[in-house]
Amino acid sequence: MGRVTERRRVVRIRGGRATERSDTLAGEEPMEIRVGGAPLAITMRTPGDDFALAAGFLVSEGVVHSGDQVARVVYCAGAEDGTGGRGANSYNVVDVVLADGVPPPAPSVARNVYVSSSCGMCGRTSIDAVRTTVRRPLSAGPELTPTLLSELPERLRAGQKVFDRTGGLHAAALFAADGTLLDLREDVGRHNAVDKVVGRALLDGALPLDGTVLMVSGRASFELVQKAVMAGVPVLAAVSAPSSLAVDLAEEAGVTLVGFLRGDSMNVYAGAQRVVLPEDS
Repeated sequence: MGRVTERRRVVRIRGGRATERSDTLAGEEPMEIRVGGAPLAITMRTPGDDFALAAGFLVSEGVVHSGDQVARVVYCAGAEDGTGGRGANSYNVVDVVLADGVPPPAPSVARNVYVSSSCGMCGRTSIDAVRTTVRRPLSAGPELTPTLLSELPERLRAGQKVFDRTGGLHAAALFAADGTLLDLREDVGRHNAVDKVVGRALLDGALPLDGTVLMVSGRASFELVQKAVMAGVPVLAAVSAPSSLAVDLAEEAGVTLVGFLRGDSMNVYAGAQRVVLPEDS
């Protein structure tokens, strides 16, 4: 089983003086996602929550939309060792078995490619998936005050346990309309952290995520808006900037997109109707 963190020796230089010490680093390993035994994608991720990551990825790609469409998620056995047997299971290959009657990914979706931890798999197929697969509008709510929104980054940061040890992980947190933390996941990839949150909700039978707020620790890319839309999340908030395409998709899909959420300062780029200002503002 892969490790969330690993220890490495480093040379630490402070004030011109060098000392050797041990440092804690975030783990990063490849994981292959299969559907019914057929390879779909390879992503770099922090080990942990692997089943949720695979399930969330399938939600983002429009392959599944509810928990009852997934029969089971399993780790695959080790690779063949050349002697007719199989080696040790690396726990880096996850197979999602779909329920009876659920069609496998279309050829345009299935692609056995490498996905770095710094960016996900967005492209024409993903854009079309959002526009053709989402048939229901996002929930009209929640109605959020700037005060409540301003509290979310601190609540997200307080839950980043592995970040405290490594300083090297992104996080995604799901909040209820009253600011209650529902789930939080960490990963070296921003898109993976979101997939882990969405996938956990799928496996728990909680999709669509009506009335919730998804908070991310970095910037808001097109792909993160896409993942929010596919999961039914009406509000996406980020501590950093959105991209122009992220704003375009948020406006088109009806997502409230909040960027530069720091303290009591924030920019609402789309869906401002869900942010309720004081009457005297």
